[in-house]
Amino acid sequence: MRRLMLLRHAKTENDAPSGQDQDRRLDDRGRLDAAAMGGWIGRHPPFPNTVLVSTAVRALQTWEIAREAMQDVIRHHAARPQVEFLAELYGADPARLLQIIRMAEATDPKRLMLVGHNPGMHELALALAGDGDATAKKALEDNLPTSGLAIFDFAIEDWSDVAFRRGTLVRFLSPKLLKQTSDD
Repeated sequence: MRRLMLLRHAKTENDAPSGQDQDRRLDDRGRLDAAAMGGWIGRHPPFPNTVLVSTAVRALQTWEIAREAMQDVIRHHAARPQVEFLAELYGADPARLLQIIRMAEATDPKRLMLVGHNPGMHELALALAGDGDATAKKALEDNLPTSGLAIFDFAIEDWSDVAFRRGTLVRFLSPKLLKQTSDD
């Protein structure tokens, strides 16, 4: 069994001072949402063993804030995940994201998290969902919003076997949904 967690970066400023899209930073809401999602992940094990993070500033900031919030909650109950920063996550389409996921077989984590961007992350989530929670699938159909988290389980022994329509959508969560539920 393998678990994949797809976390979209948090809400950002409209324009970076440099004018470069990759340099856009989180805004105040984005910082709060990243912390809320990190806290939720910290309260709902199992935790990722490996995290692959886009090198865009907004993805790096999302991961750092979420990681800090996770650590605040889990303290010493879990080992820190191995983190890799991958420029190729920025702008990646679902096929490229699937290749990146399959390459995780080299380190073979049981639980893998990607911190990246739309439209690729949303399209990937839709393509992976073979079955799972019907309410979560319906909510995910509309969008993978900023700070949105989609969690999939795969009945496989090796990441190289991950394929479209083979995932079970275990949970879909967004900051808006998190505020609406008592399961925080």
